[in-house]
Amino acid sequence: MLRPGGAEEAAQLPLRRVRAPVPESAPRSTAPDGSRASAPLSLACLLLLLLLLTLPARVDTSWWYIGALGARVICDNIPGLVSRQRQLCQRYPDIMRSVGEGAREWIRECQHQFRHHRWNCTTLDRDHTVFGRVMLRSSREAAFVYAISSAGVVHAITRACSQGELSVCSCDPYTRGRHHDQRGDFDWGGCSDNIHYGVRFAKAFVDAKEKRLKDARALMNLHNNRCGRTAVRRFLKLECKCHGVSGSCTLRTCWRALSDFRRTGDYLRRRYDGAVQVTATQDGANFTAARQGYRRATRTDLVYFDNSPDYCVLDKAAGSLGTAGRVCSKTSKGTDGCEIMCCGRGYDTTRVTRVTQCECKFHWCCAVRCKECRNTVDVHTCKAPKKAEWLDQT
Repeated sequence: MLRPGGAEEAAQLPLRRVRAPVPESAPRSTAPDGSRASAPLSLACLLLLLLLLTLPARVDTSWWYIGALGARVICDNIPGLVSRQRQLCQRYPDIMRSVGEGAREWIRECQHQFRHHRWNCTTLDRDHTVFGRVMLRSSREAAFVYAISSAGVVHAITRACSQGELSVCSCDPYTRGRHHDQRGDFDWGGCSDNIHYGVRFAKAFVDAKEKRLKDARALMNLHNNRCGRTAVRRFLKLECKCHGVSGSCTLRTCWRALSDFRRTGDYLRRRYDGAVQVTATQDGANFTAARQGYRRATRTDLVYFDNSPDYCVLDKAAGSLGTAGRVCSKTSKGTDGCEIMCCGRGYDTTRVTRVTQCECKFHWCCAVRCKECRNTVDVHTCKAPKKAEWLDQT
């Protein structure tokens, strides 16, 4: 078994042909016309074909796994990095820690955005692909994950630059001198978040694998990566401090600051809802509408090729974990409601008692004392599918 990165090294090694010895006592079979029989060759071709059919179309071991490593980022041990990503990792180890923090942040945001949906951005423990086979399909969910992962890297690196955590970047060097907005003139001051460096490094690192592959799926990923980066830039805000008599704001000093990552997550979630299904053009350089009458995708649209599975039942081939055991709302008519979440299979109800702190009071000095309140509630969870239905999908 090759260690991570071993496949690239093995590809560079010279190959030697080795002919297997043939026992002298074993006569070679011949065809009626005297030529050697091609049965062994045909059998070998068949076995090779079966092997190729059982392999996934893309092995999406990804840089996303950096988020699971925490501070233990060792570039040679990160599976799925292409040579360019490994070079950047070795050259900028401090930035890799920010990339790891960004990965954990965008995964939490993804799980927040889809907490009430059948697919809830579940990650797999000790799985280098992070999400499993679900990302092999070029679906809406894959489009969202690539966009928000790219946005997470931009956000994390930009924040680390302005907080002085990185030696290669600091505050935005372009916000100098005087400027103006709808309220009038102001002076650039303070420490503006360096979005330029964050976008530039994220593009170089995140896009490296897709630029190497150069297929239709890579084109889709690159488009969605760009959507994620521009989403962070969209929510830069202008913060100002007033100067003057009694805060009259006759003079202002302003700087650009990142918005909370939740705003980027909310925006990309809306982009997910309006994602455009496309197909790649024959030259593989652009997209066209998947069907006649569909609108064309713009630069801000998330794009996808394949329809999503329904995620109702466990389906190993599709990467679906199913919704059995998921908590649902008995009264909701939305995606978190038991009717939709459980796919019509029904739900089980369990009565549980929850203990919470209540009636808290501040006592001088300096303690807060609370009472324990007990509340009995009904928790509804989706029923598992019938055995025959589950077996059909595995």
